[in-house]
Amino acid sequence: MKTIEIISVPVTNQERSKEFYLKLGFVVTAEIPLGNGLKWLQLCVPGQSTSLSLVSKWPYQQVSMAPGSLQGIILQTDDIQGEAKKLKEHGIEFGVVRTDGFKSGEIDQTPWGKFTHFTDPDGNGLSLHQAETNPRQYPK
Repeated sequence: MKTIEIISVPVTNQERSKEFYLKLGFVVTAEIPLGNGLKWLQLCVPGQSTSLSLVSKWPYQQVSMAPGSLQGIILQTDDIQGEAKKLKEHGIEFGVVRTDGFKSGEIDQTPWGKFTHFTDPDGNGLSLHQAETNPRQYPK
């Protein structure tokens, strides 16, 4: 294996989701009609090889995912404050998850860096991560 090539993101509306990911700074790398109103829609962060495919119809039920069921996509940044400001300007709610619920507008400081979380229009979960400049050793 060499790299993670494509992550399939289950969505209800490809156009709505495409606009959301474009606001985040993604670019469309492929938009190919498949017939019957379906299309292959692929986006990536500029300069990166891993991309997201926004999938609204799954051809095989055995591997289908419900829209909003994908969680844990982590996007790396060198400026989490600046990225959080952009999210807010685009009307995208972000925050941290605590034992007492979601705390909107917050950024969490952890031993592994700063994190904040948000969702796409279907509820698929994404996080922004700014690594520590002098990272601590991970616990063994």
